[in-house]
Amino acid sequence: MATRCLDLILCWHFHQPDYRDYATGEYRLPWTYLHAIKDYSDMAAHLEAHPKMRVTCNFVPVLLDQLEDYASQFRENKPRDPLLALLIESDLEHITQAQRDLILEYCFRCNHLTMVRPYPAYQQLSELFQLAERQGNDALNYLSGQYLADLVTWYHLVWMGETVRRSYPWLLDMLKNGRGFTLADRRRVYQLVGEVISGLIPRYSKLAASGQMEISSTPHYHPIAPVLMDFSTAREAWPKCELPVEPIYPGGELRVRRHLDSALASHKARFGTHPRGIWPAEGGISTALLGVFDEAGMMWSASGEAVLANSLHAASVPDAEQRQLRYRPYRVAAHKTLCFFRDDKLSDMIGFEFSKWHANDAVSHFVAELETILQQTPENETPVVSVILDGENAWEYYPYNGYFFLDELYSALENHPDIHPHSFSSYLDERATHPHPAQLGELPGLVAGSWVYGTFSTWIGEPEKNQAWDLLTRAKQQYDLIMAGDTLNDEEKTAAEAQLCDCESSDWFWWFGSYNPRHSVESFDRLYRANLVQLYHLLKLPAPEALSIPVSHGGGEAEAGGTMRRVT
Repeated sequence: MATRCLDLILCWHFHQPDYRDYATGEYRLPWTYLHAIKDYSDMAAHLEAHPKMRVTCNFVPVLLDQLEDYASQFRENKPRDPLLALLIESDLEHITQAQRDLILEYCFRCNHLTMVRPYPAYQQLSELFQLAERQGNDALNYLSGQYLADLVTWYHLVWMGETVRRSYPWLLDMLKNGRGFTLADRRRVYQLVGEVISGLIPRYSKLAASGQMEISSTPHYHPIAPVLMDFSTAREAWPKCELPVEPIYPGGELRVRRHLDSALASHKARFGTHPRGIWPAEGGISTALLGVFDEAGMMWSASGEAVLANSLHAASVPDAEQRQLRYRPYRVAAHKTLCFFRDDKLSDMIGFEFSKWHANDAVSHFVAELETILQQTPENETPVVSVILDGENAWEYYPYNGYFFLDELYSALENHPDIHPHSFSSYLDERATHPHPAQLGELPGLVAGSWVYGTFSTWIGEPEKNQAWDLLTRAKQQYDLIMAGDTLNDEEKTAAEAQLCDCESSDWFWWFGSYNPRHSVESFDRLYRANLVQLYHLLKLPAPEALSIPVSHGGGEAEAGGTMRRVT
């Protein structure tokens, strides 16, 4: 009798919004290159160390755009990220007040429990800052150039991936010595940052070419596509959702198609082929969006478990029967694009809980959960479990950036007799060539929603989020009028269209709200409004006075700094 098995699809989602100021080319926030040297480098290294492991990595094209842009900065030795430039500033004693403030504002932005407290020298810098800060701004000016040099160096050291540190003994020496970093030290760190970033896309391309990894994509600038297509889709899962004042986003479906077409072209240019599957931004999906994916030739897409639950409920499937229907792909009506749905509990365990556990205990628990799913699945079925989450934001809450957890997890999975790791595409390929008793679910339609609670409440429905949509919609109305005329030449139209794409990202709406941390909300609020102002400038129109007024201030204490949402 054949041994039963469980198919596991791990999907790591890699995304950073576009932090560039298109007018100057400078970066307003440093998170893309910091996550690159810490998380994207480590995630590649763990797969390289476990060649039998299979995963899907989802790269949002706007992240790849930025990684390539950073690589070009290093080739030209002209950093356009202010924090990165300060790492190699020759005289930190005589920088401007704005530059001092930048170092002091950003170089403690990390999880102190795992990234500051383990290092006595860095912890001392933090304590000195807190002591001076309590005395007021004048006291902060007593912090010397050497203090600033040590601080900016430490910040980059703790953002280095654990696998990077273990590959360069001199980095470990710097962590051990901890003080008195010289310009030569800082330049050495800067050079390594450039080498790591420049090597990322080739490393992932090699992993994909080997068949170990599938690289999937997302519409280019990460728009929350169903909402962009139709605000009222937010009411499918949340009937009482308050909508923006403006009734529609003009030409929303055409804009989604534009983002998707751009993503497909980007993927082919970078990896030599079109992606076979698409992770819609935030798992935001609707029946209408599946039609767009069908036309693009997508084999698969995915969303959250609550979207499946809502859709089964709408199809009159009793709640008691839904659990056993969770672990299978679904065909929705006559659509060709198959839908997978994440296991929220297991995804959240990795995202939020296992960071507090010993790595061995966490991996044992994760595997035991999978074994239980297999045992509870009917004998005539082979369950497919999709675990989908951010591939960058969880790791700073783990000791050693999740090094031991990921190493033990991959070891356990690639050697387990009954758990078969897959990418989405390798699963579908195996299912097509070696049929096994995996059921294909059928749904008459989807209740539109996202991986967060099965609704779009993270992006629309609150006053501040709706105000942001109204500002964007009114800008789009003016954009359409100008683009239909002859005010702009072709080059100017291209620049305006790129700026609009950036404004359509879901990330701005994610951050608006009182529950998110003030410093993050204010940063994203400023950048969003600046992007809209720049769009009006490119359209040769005056920006509305409303764009000089903050949309949101934040002030909450969201878990994981607001970068992730716990669903379970």
